[in-house]
Amino acid sequence: MPRLDDPGATSAVPAVPSSAAVPAAPRVAAEIFGPALGLAERYAALLVGPAVERGLLGPAEASRVWDRHLLNCAVVAELVPSGCALIDLGSGAGLPGIVFAMLLPDVTVTLLEPIARRAAFLEECVQNLGLRNAGVRRGRAEELVGQLSADVVTARAVAPMYKLAGLAVALTNPGGVVLAIKGVGAAAELARARPVLSRLGARDVEVLHAGEGRVDPAATVVRFTVGQVRSRGRRPGAAGADELRARARGPARRPRGVPPARHRGRRGGG
Repeated sequence: MPRLDDPGATSAVPAVPSSAAVPAAPRVAAEIFGPALGLAERYAALLVGPAVERGLLGPAEASRVWDRHLLNCAVVAELVPSGCALIDLGSGAGLPGIVFAMLLPDVTVTLLEPIARRAAFLEECVQNLGLRNAGVRRGRAEELVGQLSADVVTARAVAPMYKLAGLAVALTNPGGVVLAIKGVGAAAELARARPVLSRLGARDVEVLHAGEGRVDPAATVVRFTVGQVRSRGRRPGAAGADELRARARGPARRPRGVPPARHRGRRGGG
């Protein structure tokens, strides 16, 4: 991949034809994207053109592709540690994974997406933008537990926090970080997910507002650290793949019509 601090870096990337007009980048985009602005403009063309045409992005989103999508993701890149491996869970049209790959050339980005047409679009983005630090993996998170993991797992508009937590934790290395980009209801989502996060051993759970004062709206991010997974008879962090898959799926549902099992270990009882 050409170095992003090279003024001629984007000249080798082929132009992307688009039938839609691409909104001009706002002034703040130059400050936030810096040397990667040219790549961001090419990616914007992919989003308002092929992504809209294939139903990956709604037509109404084309006019606000910069403030609602590109800038909203770009400010979160500042929360990603340098030199890490990152999984963008349910990458969809590549938000935020593609943006992170453009801004963070020293970070290895895996764009995880189960749907074929979305994965194909991501492959085209990686090729057209020349992102050598990014790759596409087609599959569901719960199917890849034990095969795929990273230091950082990101997600945007994938699932409610109480469901997303198990999926993300199962793919995050112990001590790694989950960054979930959420909307205005982040605090309410987090409150509902607290019991799940506690069971998963999440630490340092907080809601952050990335880019506040620089972009409008700021990006609301739920961030937490993944603790060691402890299990009897195993060293810390050595939970088996089956156990982690179960954690990713969440609590099992009791079949309809089957009463709950009675607790036999009551205090003072036999």
